[in-house]
This record gives sequence, structure tokens and C-alpha cells, in this order.
Amino acid sequence: MRRIVLLTFAAVFGLVLVRPQAVTDGTLDGNRHPAVVLLLMEIGGQPAFRCSATLLSPTVVLTAGHCTNDFPDEPYSGMRVFTDSDVDGGRGTTNHYPFGGLNSVEAVAWHAHPLYETAPFFVHDVGVVILQAPGVILPSPLQYGRLPDLDEFDKFNTRRGLQDLTFTSVGYGLQESFPDQASFLANNTRTRYVATPRLLQINSPGFTGSFSMLLSNNHKTGGTCFGDSGGPNFLGSGSTETNVVAGVTSFGVNGNCAGTGGVFRMDRRDVLEFVRQYLH
Repeated sequence: MRRIVLLTFAAVFGLVLVRPQAVTDGTLDGNRHPAVVLLLMEIGGQPAFRCSATLLSPTVVLTAGHCTNDFPDEPYSGMRVFTDSDVDGGRGTTNHYPFGGLNSVEAVAWHAHPLYETAPFFVHDVGVVILQAPGVILPSPLQYGRLPDLDEFDKFNTRRGLQDLTFTSVGYGLQESFPDQASFLANNTRTRYVATPRLLQINSPGFTGSFSMLLSNNHKTGGTCFGDSGGPNFLGSGSTETNVVAGVTSFGVNGNCAGTGGVFRMDRRDVLEFVRQYLH
């Protein structure tokens, strides 16, 4: 299923895979990743869903394709980003979530990969949102998310590469999956969390293909859950963490936010060309 949160109910979209989610078994991010924002999508002029996203520049936001294109359902009619690390904690003071105002910026355009509607959502699951004003002005351009080099992660398709490669996953999703609406609402906070999953699978002809990676999702490494869709998975963790967005959170293999998480890769030529046209 797509890891995307419906604002008014506990359900998530169900397809062949599960569209994400939130960081599970993670820690509070605080101000560590100010370029990571919460993306709110409207349908028919009303708040409907949320995702996570990354500022690549003050006005260009990277997210998942299913966070910018609701095909085959009703298209999104509006979007805005919220920049607080703890959106819930700031409601009524630093922001007016889910409505516009303080510490939020309206979008003027949003685009999914041009081939998004031609295949299952996870095959071309990348999107870009353009803001009408800067979301966050960071002291250094190096603090914004950065795209990887062409085919950069193919070199990790070895046993040693799988063993050693970790990522830093950041998002505003759920801390775990809940069985009923009451428990979902009680734990459905909009706060930025971080986890450090490791690479499990890449370039698998039977599952990930050349477009995605599978990362761990367990109590030791953490992972992603509903609401983390579109959020960044930065290359490296701890002392090796970079601002390279290796992929955006895309899907899960079950509804329990456990086992593995699917990440849509940013290092493919068509993806890099799609995103870079908006950075120019």
C-alpha cells in the first residue's frame, strides 16, 4: 500500500503493495533535518491526505509520485507544506494545520513522473512540488537535499554492499500500525522522526527491479510507516550520513509497518532528468 495518511480516517490506500507510512522505532528528529517538511494534499478544496517531503531548494520539494498524483482517483486540488518539526505541538501557535497560515507555504504546482499513470504506482513513484515562496531558508545550500549521481547505487548490489549500507529515513508518519480507528487517532501525531534502516535488496529482477530498494524495518534499525510516503532516505547514517536523497519512501509489503520498506530510487536517468528540470 502507499504510505500516505488519510486525515479523517485510519485507512490507507491498498494496492498490490502498501503505500507508506511513518518512521517506526525511530527517535525525535528535532532540528536535525530542517529540509524535511510535512506535505498536506487537498481534494475538492478540503484537507485530505498527508505525506513527507524534502526541500531540494527553498521552493522545490521532492516527494513521491502518489503524493502528487492521486490517479485513478480524484486529483489533488491544492497542497501546502508545514515546516515545524513538531507540527502537532505547534498547532494554534506556530501553525494552523491542516490549514494554511504560520509556518506553512502554499504550492503553486505539483507534478508526478510523466510515466506515473502508465504502470503500478511504485514503478515511477517520484513527484515534485513547487512552492509560491521559500519554505525554509537554510544557512547553507548544502543543508538542502541533494540528488545522487547517475546509477550511483548499482555498486551496492553485492553481499558486502548489502551488509554495510545504511540510510537515514526521515518523516512525519506513524510510529507503528494500529488495528483500529481509536488507537490510530490516539497515536497519529504529526512529528518528524528519524530511523536508520539498512539495505536488504537492490536490483532484484523479481521484486525491486531497477527502480526501488528494500530497506529493513524492525526494532533495531527502525523503518517507515503510514505518512512517511515521499520522505527522504538519505545515504548513510550517523557519522556517514549525507544530504544525498538516495530514494523517497514509496511502499510497504504489509499493513503492519514491519519487516521491510520500499524506497523509490533517485539515481536513474529518467528520474534525475525529471527532477532537475524544476531545479533549473
